[in-house]
Amino acid sequence: MKVAFTYNLRLTDVRETEKEAEYDSAETVNAIAQAIEAAGHEVEKIEVSGPASNLLERLEAIDPDIIFNTAEGDRGRMREAFYPALFEELGIPFTGSDAYTNALTLDKWVTKLMVQRAGVDTPRGVLVTVRNYDHVTERGAGLAFPVIIKPNHEGSSKGIYNGALGSSVIKEARDFAGALRAALRAYPDGVLVEEYIEGLDVAVGFIDGVGHDDGLLTPVELQYEERDSEKNGIKIYDYRLKNVDPGKVQYRCPANLPRDVAARLRQISHEVLRTLGLRDLARLDFRVTPEGRIYLLEVNALPALATSSSLFAATAQVGLTYNATISAVLNAAMLRSGLASAAQLNMPRARKAQPIRVGFTYNVKRSADGDDEAEWDPPETIIAIANALARQGHIVVHLEATPDLPRVLAEADVDLIFNIAEGVEGRNREAQVPALCELLGIPYTGSDSATLAIALDKALGKKVLLQHDILTPKFQVMETGRERLSPDMKFPLIVKPNAEGSSKGIGSTSVVDDEDELRDKVKELLERYRQPALVEEYISGREFTVGLLGDKRPRVLPPMEIKFKKADNKRPVYDYAVKQEWEEYVYYECPAKLTEAEQKAMEKIARATFWALDCRDVARVDMRMDAEGRIYVLEVNPLPGLTPGYSDLVLIAKACGMEYDQLIAEIMTGGLRRMREKRREERELEREREAQQKSPVDKDKQKRVAKLQAAGAGALSNGGAEANANGERSANGERNGSSERNGNGDRNGNGRGNGNGERSASGERNGSSERNGDRDRSERDRDASDVPVRVKRERSEPVASAAEREREREKARTDEGRERGESRERGESRERGESRERNESRERADGRERGESRERGETRETEREGRPARGERAKSEPGEPSGAVN
Repeated sequence: MKVAFTYNLRLTDVRETEKEAEYDSAETVNAIAQAIEAAGHEVEKIEVSGPASNLLERLEAIDPDIIFNTAEGDRGRMREAFYPALFEELGIPFTGSDAYTNALTLDKWVTKLMVQRAGVDTPRGVLVTVRNYDHVTERGAGLAFPVIIKPNHEGSSKGIYNGALGSSVIKEARDFAGALRAALRAYPDGVLVEEYIEGLDVAVGFIDGVGHDDGLLTPVELQYEERDSEKNGIKIYDYRLKNVDPGKVQYRCPANLPRDVAARLRQISHEVLRTLGLRDLARLDFRVTPEGRIYLLEVNALPALATSSSLFAATAQVGLTYNATISAVLNAAMLRSGLASAAQLNMPRARKAQPIRVGFTYNVKRSADGDDEAEWDPPETIIAIANALARQGHIVVHLEATPDLPRVLAEADVDLIFNIAEGVEGRNREAQVPALCELLGIPYTGSDSATLAIALDKALGKKVLLQHDILTPKFQVMETGRERLSPDMKFPLIVKPNAEGSSKGIGSTSVVDDEDELRDKVKELLERYRQPALVEEYISGREFTVGLLGDKRPRVLPPMEIKFKKADNKRPVYDYAVKQEWEEYVYYECPAKLTEAEQKAMEKIARATFWALDCRDVARVDMRMDAEGRIYVLEVNPLPGLTPGYSDLVLIAKACGMEYDQLIAEIMTGGLRRMREKRREERELEREREAQQKSPVDKDKQKRVAKLQAAGAGALSNGGAEANANGERSANGERNGSSERNGNGDRNGNGRGNGNGERSASGERNGSSERNGDRDRSERDRDASDVPVRVKRERSEPVASAAEREREREKARTDEGRERGESRERGESRERGESRERNESRERADGRERGESRERGETRETEREGRPARGERAKSEPGEPSGAVN
């Protein structure tokens, strides 16, 4: 299995502060990691004290099968529940109880209330907060003295003391208010006041699947001597016994308990486990009175896993070593999560993701003579980094940063670059590989080319720091050695090359006391390194270096102080010779002994420097603190050395409990994130390109459809568009018939009428789509005829030129005039016939029927004489269905 091990690392001294007492020491972290590896699993250590975003990125990069969690959280009453809740949200199985149970057990008062409802005895107590303090002190706590006051939301016996300087156990009521006030001042979230129970301290451990009692381990009795300074009749397992003097505590397993008491203790322990929903591992702390009464004091869902913990004294009784106990916890979580069966626990799980091809760029040191290659890395470092990358499951492609790198890199087909190359020549040499990667579009680790170029130019970097109000020694750049020395510069001064690293050009003679020495040293550096010299004030005081890991919210590692061994050296310099033979000249102290205010100030300055230069992934900031406590930034190194057991950053990481492979993995995190972002952008661009390739066809189709629709609408509105009476289209897409009605309310069969729109003698109108209610409408018709008519054109029809379109319009006007003339002639002829018919009808008075018959005969004759041209339909007779088709 691939296991991610999450933890909080203790960096402070528990003898001086209890701030990180609940965190794991470096020894405990290494012991747990080794135990997981010994069980055949692949383990990745993750220190979670930084931003949660860093943890998410690491988990995404690692893609673990399960998480072995001991992280206590940083602050707040829900801190122990934070990481389990996060893992639940991510859907990653993890060891230990869920977020709900962790939140319950951290709150001692809520735990008491829940187990009391299940019939478990706990000492009588009361929760005191700022809100009810006055009420409790005025009316009393209602408890029998002595009472013990302890923080309600703390573990590891924090806030519990019993010594010469004071005791958490209050014997007299008169001392209660003052002790309670002091406790609330230190722990404003609330303190728990309980009656003090005289008896034995007994711890009952639980590891699911271990032993023969459903995971319940043999009770362990804690035995400790009452110290001379504490002979007050009170015996409690306080902070000093648990954290400062653990050697004074002895474990007796099994506990010296009567058989019936031991049986009841097991029964109560099972009830507590069931009530609180504890799983995988836990520890229950009890007090057993001389009379055999059992009181539950505390429940710990995240018990300490130090090798000296009482939990391992109990597992030893069932034949489990430390490694076997850690493996049992992990097995319990895997079985519970369904990741493996009992027979499959030792079978490694196949990796889900394909291995990443990592190009490893570097400059290798081949000569130890002089300092020409001082910034380059020895072969041992190259091998160590490559092996660390390979152990993370990556395919490593070695790429030495020679002049052939552009060609080789373009053909290497790598997904990501892990860069430590210092470059070959020029003040921008450290930016060469990043700039090449940017040109080829390959993600890489570390700062970008702009940051590396600025940081290598010391003077330019100091100008940037000053713009961000970061204190740095006064300086001046000399390019010839003949420049006038600024009056602001006060001796002693130190002279160094302006664009070199690894302390090149800096030695015991670099600090000068007068101008003659200054100019001699400047001249020497100009000749030796062929670059400007940087002159800056020499800052006397303590020298520190601070490592940073991360990106926008970097994690600041604890400062490391460089301590010079020779006390007679009044102006020590961490120069090139000292770095080569560091065992002789210096020793390192990490974490440095600083006050809390000094450490916070140093961390703040380091982070501000990281941001000012836009560093990312990794950097190291060198500082000096003078006698007045002012902190000066001497230099920023965005490409710090990574030589195992030698480089400053590696030593700092080791002091933090961070193994070499983990350090390399931390640096890789930012590059992996950028690689994933690049792949995501490429997928989005590919989708956009596919959409654009389809869109021109769709747009052309839409244009053609719109054009056809517009042409159809134009044809319908055109005067020549004919429609039949039932609204159906003819074969050519035009409607036959007309929307005009004749005089008797019926539609004309041909849809056309006479040109002047006058009614006939019978009262019928010859309707036309061009009708003009009266004669003066003809003027408008002539004007409208000049407007070109839009008609539908077939695809194969050529587009007519402007001249051709004008000739067609002229021809249309001529044909229209001719048609109007013919229509007028036909109308006059029809009118004469009808007039003659009426006269003859009046003369025939001898019989109506005969006259009417003659009239119909003459009417038909007249219609034959006035029959419309071929292709037009005849006027429908009354009673005929209108709209009959020819």
